[in-house]
Amino acid sequence: MEDKKKILIVDDDMFLLDMYAMKFGQNNFEVHTADRGAKAIEQLSAGLSPEVILMDVIMPEMDGFQMLGKINEGKLAEKAIKIILSNKGQQSDIDQGMSLGASGYIVKANATPAEVVSKVLEILLNKK
Repeated sequence: MEDKKKILIVDDDMFLLDMYAMKFGQNNFEVHTADRGAKAIEQLSAGLSPEVILMDVIMPEMDGFQMLGKINEGKLAEKAIKIILSNKGQQSDIDQGMSLGASGYIVKANATPAEVVSKVLEILLNKK
């Protein structure tokens, strides 16, 4: 049996967070969640070492871009593949995410939950 990949999903929308957690859980992922950026940073600082961090951009207190910056500054989860999942689909947003080290950018409105899982798996395979 293949080892489960650890994923940290960060989104302030509890409905989406639960739905993505369920979808990834059904696809052999060990799922960790955070409903805001600061909570994700706490989990990573406490030693959580996911293979993938899937994050929203628009969140209260700390947006996804700020969170990526803090992850980079603190050298947290350095091996993790960071993927942005957001409704902000402007090219400038995508460029900003990529410049902060994101390996992928998925626009929520353009992808079903199953497609999000497929895209994350595809990015994981390409990074090996």
